[in-house]
Formats: sequence, C-alpha cells, structure tokens
Amino acid sequence: MFRPLSIFIGTRYTRAKRRNHFISFISMTSMIGLGLGVLAMIVVLSVMNGFQREMSTRILGMVPHAVIQGVKPLDDWKPAADAALQNPEVLAAVPFTEMDGMLSYKGSMQPIQISGIDPAREGQVSIVADHIVQGRLNDLKPGEFGVVLGEITARRFRVNVGDRLTLIVPELSSAPGGITPRMQRLNVVGIFKVGAELDGSLGLIHVADAAQMQRWQPGQVQGVRLKLKDLYDAPQVASQIVAGLGSAYKADDWTHTQGSLFSAMKMEKTMIGLLLLMIIAVAAFNIIATLIMVVNDKGADIAILRTLGATPRQIMGIFVVQGSVIGVFGTLVGGILGVVAALNVSTLVGWVERLSGQHIFTSDVYFISNLPSELQWPDVALICAAGLVLSFLATIYPAWRASQIQPAHALRYE
Repeated sequence: MFRPLSIFIGTRYTRAKRRNHFISFISMTSMIGLGLGVLAMIVVLSVMNGFQREMSTRILGMVPHAVIQGVKPLDDWKPAADAALQNPEVLAAVPFTEMDGMLSYKGSMQPIQISGIDPAREGQVSIVADHIVQGRLNDLKPGEFGVVLGEITARRFRVNVGDRLTLIVPELSSAPGGITPRMQRLNVVGIFKVGAELDGSLGLIHVADAAQMQRWQPGQVQGVRLKLKDLYDAPQVASQIVAGLGSAYKADDWTHTQGSLFSAMKMEKTMIGLLLLMIIAVAAFNIIATLIMVVNDKGADIAILRTLGATPRQIMGIFVVQGSVIGVFGTLVGGILGVVAALNVSTLVGWVERLSGQHIFTSDVYFISNLPSELQWPDVALICAAGLVLSFLATIYPAWRASQIQPAHALRYE
C-alpha cells in the first residue's frame, strides 16, 4: 500500500533500534512522562468533579435553590407557591421561616441559623429526612418547640434526643439599646448529618413555632422555598416569578448564600488543571530533546535522502511524524489508564485503607468518608487534545532544523 515518504520513514525511525541507546531511553521517558501527565490530570480532575458533586448534593440538597418571600410576613403562602409552580422549572414549593440566634447549653454558646419548616412537606425540597441519624423529622410538632440539630452542633454541646437547650434570638424594642434578647427553651427531637458545614450551623423547628417566636399571627410564614430542575437557573427563575407576583414579594437564591463556595471550587479546579498541564508540557517538550539528538544521529541519512531528491518539507515531515507518534502513543496510553484509574479510584483507595489498616478519610475529620470521583468525557477529550497539540508543537523546531541540514556539510567526514 502506498504511503507518503515522510510517514513511511518517520514511522520506521520510531520502530528502528538505534545505535545510540541513550536516545532510545530519552524517547521512552518522554513517552512515559507524557502518559503519566495525562493520567494524573484525568484522575485529579475526576476527583475534583466528584468533590464538587458531593458538595452540591449535600449543601444544595439542604439549602433552598430559591426563595420567594414577602416584604411582610405572608398570611397565606399558597398563592405564592401556586404562582411559582406554574413555572415549568419549579418542582416543588413549601413554606419556611428563617431566623438567626444563639444556642446555649450549660454555659456553652454558638451562633445558629434556625429554619422553620413543615415536616410533612420538607421532603419535597430537602434531603434532610434521608440523613436523620437520631430521632425523626416528623417529631417536630407545632407548639412543642422541638428542634432538629446538626451532628456537629450536637457533638459540640454533647446533647442527644430528649435534651433541652436554650435559643436566644434578638428582638427589636423601645429599650435604650434598641434590641433585647428573647429566650426560648427547645427540646432536641432529632439529629441530622449530611456531611457538610451545615451540620454545625443549621437547626430545624416547626414553621408554626417559628411564627410564634417571631410574635407573628398563627399561620404566617416568611415565604416559600423552591426546588428547581436546574439549580443554576435559580436567579432567572426566581426573578421571573417575583416579576409576576408584584412588588410585595422579593426573591433570593443559593448563589447569594453558597455561590462563593462553588466559585472557589471552580477556580481551584481551573488552577489545578493549569498546574497539571505543566506536567504534560514538560513531558511534551522532552520530545524536543529527543528529536534534536535523533537529528544529530541521523545527519548522514538525512544528507543521503537530500541527494536522492527529498525536499526540505519531506525531511521536516519525517521528524514531525516521528515526534507525533511518540505524542500520540503516550497520550493514548495515558488517556486509557487515566480513564480506568478515574473509574476505580474509590475502590483503589478503599483497598489501600484495608491493606494498611488506616483510614485516609475519616468521617470524624472530613465531611466525606471516601474519595469521590466523577469522570467527565469532555475533560478527557480536552486533556488528550492538549497532550496531542503540545506534542505536535514540540516537533516543529527539531524538524525544521533537520530540513536545514546541507548534504555536503553532513557528509564531509563520512
């Protein structure tokens, strides 16, 4: 089968055994380095995708995707919920009331955000019911002032179901200071653990108890919280709903409360990706050294090809093909091993933990107890494309240098 001269000789040079074994060693290390760089980048970005997925599931499964709240307490929350549910992006709408305060127990205190919920409807918008480790969410009864605490808060206060603690909330008054503390005894009826910082900053009470603590009328709520099909559309969806309801309502969404966290995670992924790209670049540019030594080693062969009629472009193509074969093979092997490793990294870490008897991720220290991984094929395609492009760019200078060799000069001492 006919093949162009550059491809035929370039692939033959790649397969041929060289007289200079050091050149073969450098060529092999370039290929291995490129493969390891691609492998490392795929695995690390997959692990970061896994962390982002876990944090999104845990945190955004607890906090509202979006909220529609009244400028004043709502006497009837159902019209706002019905208006929200008319939007096809909204999956559920339930009432809520939020307040900030301090928890006190046996002289210890900590700030906390209290969320008044309807236990019967909360499962439509939150994952908290699936993460109760003590008690039950349905034990929140109106008028009993029960509270469901996060596991970190419960551990800090050393409380369990049945213990009682004090909630202190600020109240505007005509006193000289303008604010007076109001205290309410709460009974711990449940403890949840979602594996995020919300375990130490969030408490749940019944929405009717929240209204009573705010000195509102029975049945009044702050607003409705929404669950959306695509949480990244929350700002637009909330704005559309409020525009239809009028000026008596306002909107908020998760990007205001948790957006900085996910922006930081996205930036971290980008920066780590760029740093790992440097590993691929170093391995790719090792091809330059390999090809320069090959050019010096094959100077006589190049001169003979030139005397037989090979053009500078054909000579240049020979070494571009040779360097590209190294890059393609290294990228291909690294990509395959990277995909396999990314798909099995959680199993591999578990095997290492069992073998060593040590836990790399303990639930007492970290929010997760395993190493998550989520392979995204666009990331794999981008990494492999970067490896191929860098490998190709690394061949240009040595190949150009080979094309400039003059036959008479190369054969002078032959």
